[in-house]
Amino acid sequence: MVMMKPDPAAALDLADFIGRAPSPFHVTAEAERRLAAAGFSPAGTDGAEGGARREYLVRDGAVLAWSAPDTASEDTPVRIVAAHTDSPVLKAKPRPDTGRAGWRQIGVEVYGSPLFNSWLDRDLGIAGRLVLADGTTIGVNVNRPLLRVPQLAPHLHRGVNASGLTLDPQLHLSPVWGTGDVREGDLIEFLAGEAGVSADDVAGHDLVLHDVTPPAQLGRDGELMAAPRLDNLSSAHGGLSAFLAASEQAPADGAILLYAAFDHEEVGSASTTGAAGPLLDFVLRRVWPGYGLPLPAGSPAVTGSFCLSADAAHAAHPNYLEVHEPDHRSIAGGGPVLKLNANQRYPTDAVGTAAWERACEQAGVPSQVFVGRNNVACGSTIGPSIASRTGIRTLDIGIPILSMHSARELCGTADPGYLAAACSAFLSGQRPPLSQ
Repeated sequence: MVMMKPDPAAALDLADFIGRAPSPFHVTAEAERRLAAAGFSPAGTDGAEGGARREYLVRDGAVLAWSAPDTASEDTPVRIVAAHTDSPVLKAKPRPDTGRAGWRQIGVEVYGSPLFNSWLDRDLGIAGRLVLADGTTIGVNVNRPLLRVPQLAPHLHRGVNASGLTLDPQLHLSPVWGTGDVREGDLIEFLAGEAGVSADDVAGHDLVLHDVTPPAQLGRDGELMAAPRLDNLSSAHGGLSAFLAASEQAPADGAILLYAAFDHEEVGSASTTGAAGPLLDFVLRRVWPGYGLPLPAGSPAVTGSFCLSADAAHAAHPNYLEVHEPDHRSIAGGGPVLKLNANQRYPTDAVGTAAWERACEQAGVPSQVFVGRNNVACGSTIGPSIASRTGIRTLDIGIPILSMHSARELCGTADPGYLAAACSAFLSGQRPPLSQ
C-alpha cells in the first residue's frame, strides 16, 4: 500500500471549523455554509423530485445532506457517514442570573458528562441562540473572555493534591462574570445587545459556555493539536469533508451518498434532532427508493449499503495504560480507529471491518483497531441506534484523542486528513460484498 502523506491543511481546516462552531447551532450553520458553497440547495427548493438531487436539511442542531443520482432505483445502495454536533458542556439555566457575596454569576446546568475540573480557571465565552417572541432565531457567539469558574485555593482546601478534587456540580461550577448586585435579566440583556435586538423581545434561549482559547498545534514537530470539542467536531468536519469530496465523483456503483450530523448524542440521542429521532428515517424515505421495502438478502441495495458512525476514539494514555486493552492500543497520528465491541456498544462486524480496511488501503491511510478491556466499560455512539432503526450495516470509526470530554482535548495533526481520506474512499469506492 502506498501511504498518503499527512495533510496539514486538513488539521488547519478542522481548527477553523471548530473556531466557527462553539454550539450545535453554529456547527449546522458552518456545515450549511460549506454545503451551499459546494452547490447544494436546501431541501425542496429545486422542485426536482425525480431528478438528480444535491440537497441538505437543517433542523436546529442537526444537518443532513445527500447526493442522489437520477438513476436511483430499488437496487441502488446508500452509503452514510454520520456524526454528532454536540459536546459535553455547561449550559446556561433558563433563569441564569445568580450570585452571592458581591459576585455576579451565571447559573449553569451540566450537559452530558464533561470533566468538571477541566472547566476550572479557563477563560470562557458563551454561544448559542436567542429566540424572539415572534419565533425569530438569532445566533449569538461571545468569543472573548467573559466568564470563569474559579477554583478554591489550596490554603482553604488543605490536602487537595493528596486526596483529590471533588466538585459538586450544583455548588461549584457556577462561573463569575462580574461584581456587584445581581440583576434579573442581566445576561439576556447583555446578549441581546451583542445581537442587536431588544431584550424585551427575547422569549427563550439555548446557550452554552465554551473555551475561547483557539486550537493550537504543539509538540516538538507540531504533530499534536489541542482544541475544544474534538469529540465530536473532528468527525462532523471529517465526515462533511469526505462527503463533499465523494459527491464530486460518481460512486462506482451509483450509490446514494448521505451525510448526517445529529444533536444530543451526549445525552442519549432521544430527541427530535438526535440519531434516535425521525430525521434520518424522513430523509431515507425521501431519497432512497429501496428504503422500507422487503428486499432480498442478495439485493444490491442490501449488499452495498453501509453507514460509517464517526465518533472520537480513545488514544492510549501513557500515564494510565492499565485502563487500555494491551493488544488494541491506538496512538495519535496513527490513523483513524475502527471500534469493535462484542456487546454491540459499537455495531462493527467482520464484514464492515473488511470493507473499512479496503477503503483505508485504497486511500493509502493507516488504520487502527480499538477494543475495550473486559473490566473497563466502554462508551457508545450513534452507531447502534442507526443500525437498529434502519437495518443498514454500520461500523464505528473515529480519530484517537486524549482528554476526551475535557473542555480541551488532544489529537494528532495527521489524523483529521487521514479520516477524511478514508471516509471519502469508503463512500465513493466499489460496492463491498455481503458475507453469506
